[in-house]
Amino acid sequence: MGKATALAGVLILSASAVSNAAELQLKPETLAAWQSYIRTADSRMQERLHGGAPFLWIDESAERGRRVRAGEILVTPVSEQSPVRVPNGLIHDWIGAAFFPNASLADILAVVQDYPRYKEFYKPLVIDSKLLGSDRTDYRFSLLMLNKSLFAKNALLSEWKEGYLQVDDRRWYSIASTTRVQEIDEYGSPAERELPVDTGSGYIWRLYSFSRFEQRDGGVYVEMEAMALSRDIPAGLRWLIDPIVRRVSRGSVFTSFTKTRAALQTAVNASNASSRPAARQGSQFR
Repeated sequence: MGKATALAGVLILSASAVSNAAELQLKPETLAAWQSYIRTADSRMQERLHGGAPFLWIDESAERGRRVRAGEILVTPVSEQSPVRVPNGLIHDWIGAAFFPNASLADILAVVQDYPRYKEFYKPLVIDSKLLGSDRTDYRFSLLMLNKSLFAKNALLSEWKEGYLQVDDRRWYSIASTTRVQEIDEYGSPAERELPVDTGSGYIWRLYSFSRFEQRDGGVYVEMEAMALSRDIPAGLRWLIDPIVRRVSRGSVFTSFTKTRAALQTAVNASNASSRPAARQGSQFR
């Protein structure tokens, strides 16, 4: 599902509204708060795997399930307190769900594991993507994401690890996290420079996501919970920026699902075309 690129997108796109000339550095207390938050999120995921909660978030509500099954893409913050404020930072946590009819788990996994093509699937936010290594269930990949604003042209180079686990014959899940995040200032210009890791504008410090896949009802249900750690918003701008971040966050996660749906349809169409019997040689001239 583009992993956490949806939230990365909204934070990158809104960075110019809160940035200043000074470079920031990720503080130990901010990182500690993020790690604590991720441990709690991991515990919630374990509850879903071991029956303490439904595997799918949509199954917690009959209305959610009905709306998604009917074709609606649902996106919402995980809690009403969003983003979550931590020392010198913010944690953004959004969840989305969609149903892909007439698709199989193999179809979906083939798309979301095609990391070299993320630059096609999730453009214009992702401008480059590479597979760095794989052993069929664990993957390492990189994403180059670009922010073009009126005042800056900043890129974010991130390296990721993602592991896929099969729950049973109809359910899979994955956990993805950044292992390196580096900001590139004035990307593509003569003044381009790579900033030290954990230094820069602070619009993205860390990214983490869960994806869940379940095949039933003639298709596949897909959920993604995307989390991001960013710098705090100055108090004087919160009244202006907070509503924008919430609104655009929802739209960005929504777009991640629509682009995945489009990528899946393209892949299915290509597969169907290749499996059709070839026309008899010379028949096009008759």
